[in-house]
Amino acid sequence: MTDSHNSGQHKDREAAAAEVRRMWQPTPSWTQPDPNQVPEREPEPAAEPVEKPDALSQEFPADTWSQPATQQPAPWSQPATPPPAPPAPSWSQPAAESTGSWTQPASEPDEFDETDKASADTDGGDDQQGSSAEGGTTGAAPVFGGSSFSGSGLSGSPAAGGPTAGGHAAGGQAAGGPAAGGQAGPPPAAGGPAQGGQPLSPAAQHFFPQGIPGQHAPQQQREVSYRTDELIQALPLPREAPAERGIRSALRLRPGSTERMERIARATAATAFRRPVTIVVANPKGGSGKTPTTLLLAGALGQARGGGVVAWDNNELRGNMHLRTHDTNSRSTVTDMLQAMPMLTQPDARLGDVAAYLRHQVAGQYDVLTSATTTYAQIEAKDFDQIHRLLSRFYKVLVIDTGNNEGSSNWREAMKAADALVIPIKWKSLSCAAAVQMLEELDNQGPEAQRLIRRAVIAVSNGPGDVNKEVEKQLRSYFESRAAAVVDIPTDQHIAAEGPLDHSALQPTTRRAALELAAKVSEQITIALNVPR
Repeated sequence: MTDSHNSGQHKDREAAAAEVRRMWQPTPSWTQPDPNQVPEREPEPAAEPVEKPDALSQEFPADTWSQPATQQPAPWSQPATPPPAPPAPSWSQPAAESTGSWTQPASEPDEFDETDKASADTDGGDDQQGSSAEGGTTGAAPVFGGSSFSGSGLSGSPAAGGPTAGGHAAGGQAAGGPAAGGQAGPPPAAGGPAQGGQPLSPAAQHFFPQGIPGQHAPQQQREVSYRTDELIQALPLPREAPAERGIRSALRLRPGSTERMERIARATAATAFRRPVTIVVANPKGGSGKTPTTLLLAGALGQARGGGVVAWDNNELRGNMHLRTHDTNSRSTVTDMLQAMPMLTQPDARLGDVAAYLRHQVAGQYDVLTSATTTYAQIEAKDFDQIHRLLSRFYKVLVIDTGNNEGSSNWREAMKAADALVIPIKWKSLSCAAAVQMLEELDNQGPEAQRLIRRAVIAVSNGPGDVNKEVEKQLRSYFESRAAAVVDIPTDQHIAAEGPLDHSALQPTTRRAALELAAKVSEQITIALNVPR
């Protein structure tokens, strides 16, 4: 090959490189052009007329760059090993065989240089691989083919998002381009984070103001989802209300330990159960304090819960609850309710219809169903079942006072329906002996009765002069071992007077003891409802 031929070939290559650089000038936005639109071609330089298309124009026609990615793959997506080239020199020759004329001259200022430099700095640790692609041979790389486009914002540098598959560009892996197919990975959208989470440089934002097509948008941070209970637990706790009594109330200070424990007991007594519950107060010994304990417990639950509580005198013949409660709006008894049962069990029956047979206690916020006062109206098991179903339909908590006969059918039906058992005693020999015998009898009735004993609460209510220290010393540990808790109710003159029990007339210590009893019973009911039978 002669020198003149080499000189002409060199000039052809110079002209083609200039044409490619002009053709690669960036547009205001990187949007896919209309495939049917014919791109305008700039006139070729007059100084170097082109007689026929050379190898570059045959291998990389100008229309290739305006075709969509689905119609014509970009030149940089071709395999690393190019097909056999024609005799004319190829653009994809390695840099080692090139004379260096296909790279951007250092003396020529290029507006992409600043972009490359700024974008290359945004890839962090991947810049080590990208640098080898840019300057592996004399600081420059060939224009097309298996190498990157040096000196252009579309180069295979880390910021350009060059090809990765097939090893087209040495810096492709660092550029974070497409994983397969060798498609060019353009820089990230303007103003947003580049691939890898870094923002674009000002120069890159100038050339790509509307973002880059095909660039995956950065994944939004996934919102953390909470379950309802987790969200409630994450909320800040409400501020504790100031004290309501004493000097602390006047100074708006926090409550003391006694008042705080009372608030906790009130909240426990107000536990919302998932179904109506039944509390049975039982001790076969008469005078052991069953009726006063029933009314104290019902009043404490009614005040804590705001109503929804009924106290029922389940004595089979004649109880004395009608003597210990206020006669407010009705003198009706359980006998009258049984006679009206066909009307009260209708689907359209209302609470007001049932309340007409009850006594409402205003101070304690509970209702009372008294027992029969005549000798010919004895309550049996079937009567108990009818009344229990009716009251459970309209009330949330039933507190049942029992008689003294453990063998009666209504007494046994009450024990079967009980969710919790309260045993009132006095520290006297006869009262404690009757309670011990009842516990032994229930212990022989099977697993259900045994669980009821373990959940039982002992309520010690002593009148004036009822305390026998020796009996208390010998039997307190026994009751504590058999039952769930022992609650001491102090002596109160209002209770000892044996008149209607008014909760507003009780001593503060008595009301606190009744509230503690209600809290202990509510705890045992909660345990019973959560443990499968």
